[in-house]
Amino acid sequence: MEKIVIFDTTLRDGEQSPGASLTSEEKLKISFQLEKLGVDIIEGGFPIASEDDAKAVKEIGEKIKKSSVCALARCKNQDIDVALKSLEKANKPRLHLFLATSEIHRKYKLNKAKSEIVRIAKESVRYAKKFIDDIEFSPEDASRTEIDFLIEVSKAVIEEGAKTINIPDTVGYSNPWEFGEMIKMLKENLPDDIILSVHCHNDLGLAVANSLSAILNGAKQIECTINGIGERAGNASLEEIVMNLKVREDYFKFTTDINTKEIYKTSRLVSSLTGIPVQPNKAIVGENAFRHEAGIHQDGVLKYRGTYEIMSPELIGLQGDQLVLGKHSGRHALKSRLQDLGFDIKNSELEKVFQRFKQLSDKKKEITDIDLIVIAEEELTPLKPFYSLVYFHIISGTSTIPSATVRLEKEGKIYEDASSGDGPVEAIYRAIDRITGLTPTLKEYKINAITGGKDAQGEVVVTLEIDGIRTSGKGVSTDVIEASAKAYITAINYYISKKDLIKKAYKGT
Repeated sequence: MEKIVIFDTTLRDGEQSPGASLTSEEKLKISFQLEKLGVDIIEGGFPIASEDDAKAVKEIGEKIKKSSVCALARCKNQDIDVALKSLEKANKPRLHLFLATSEIHRKYKLNKAKSEIVRIAKESVRYAKKFIDDIEFSPEDASRTEIDFLIEVSKAVIEEGAKTINIPDTVGYSNPWEFGEMIKMLKENLPDDIILSVHCHNDLGLAVANSLSAILNGAKQIECTINGIGERAGNASLEEIVMNLKVREDYFKFTTDINTKEIYKTSRLVSSLTGIPVQPNKAIVGENAFRHEAGIHQDGVLKYRGTYEIMSPELIGLQGDQLVLGKHSGRHALKSRLQDLGFDIKNSELEKVFQRFKQLSDKKKEITDIDLIVIAEEELTPLKPFYSLVYFHIISGTSTIPSATVRLEKEGKIYEDASSGDGPVEAIYRAIDRITGLTPTLKEYKINAITGGKDAQGEVVVTLEIDGIRTSGKGVSTDVIEASAKAYITAINYYISKKDLIKKAYKGT
């Protein structure tokens, strides 16, 4: 079977999801997991956008050895220079150039004629080719570009040295039939050694379908993101494309280098760091993806899983029953299960995770794989705790004004204050503000049940604005108020630890 190249743009296009800003450190953490997942190319960012984006691409390039590392740039020499500098130490660097080609973009965005578009594209690729061999070119809004002009631009940049031509359905306008026909025509008119790639958006819910149609018509590279995150309605979902090719290899007859057993862990990591929860009915990685409630379905699955399951949860890195540990389990069992879930945990790190596990097992009868993943993520990569929650007490009810007393620790000292609010969450946030001396504006508050049942762990994600800088934090607990306080404190800690770097990045944007 022919191999399909998986180009992951979670750290670039995925980060463009509203509220999903990632730091260079967070991008590096995700890039390690993407390499472990087996993606061929990691698009690390858009270096000209900010100093932190350039730093992220640079660090990813220095640390990642198996996957290629890619940087995005407009067809401008300044963009190219900054992108190339960030790729200086990359083991397998790639430059991704883009320029809009559709009539609507030429007329309203660029105000340029076709001949100018061709000239700029050629000159940019020619300039970049002096410094780097692996160049990918994207005619932005390709699916709304006249096919003759699309072929003309593609041939022009190929003559200058572009090796991959990526066809973006930038606004998710196309459908599988016409998109497949477009790829077929390009395949027939471009040199055989050129790799045709596609980058599909999901505005009409067809990103994965369009990508699969492109594969059937000659595309050999797919650009996609974990959980399908990205601009507006998002991108083609990596896990959905990969599992389509795997489960239905009898039909597609293509393969990838993706280690599917790393899919679930990667999905959780991206969701955790971006603060974007995965919808319960999301294909492959959603909470309900392997759950059966209808009696007929349950009866069928109990008799033979294949009656209602076309793939096993183990295939994406989950145990079928997901119930493996309880309050009487010991360290050895915990470590073994974490290793099964893909965590390379050292004995020195185990104790922290074990203590959190025991605390949770006192509150929950059954500890699931998802619970363990959340605990391990928090304990193995903690943010430096400028402030940590020691104690809180809430008074609330229908006939009383909600109030909160909060005790925080900072550098060994205890600070305590109290406040009231319209509700218990607002009260606890105001008390934290009084202790820290900061005046954050709460821009977004999300709550998500990680697991089912009355004793489920709740995950709270908040976005704050402090001194004009946006910062996010996440908190997890079986107590929603505690999770809310943890998320708020994490966002404040993040602001304190990163404010100078973030201010520089904002200035560079």
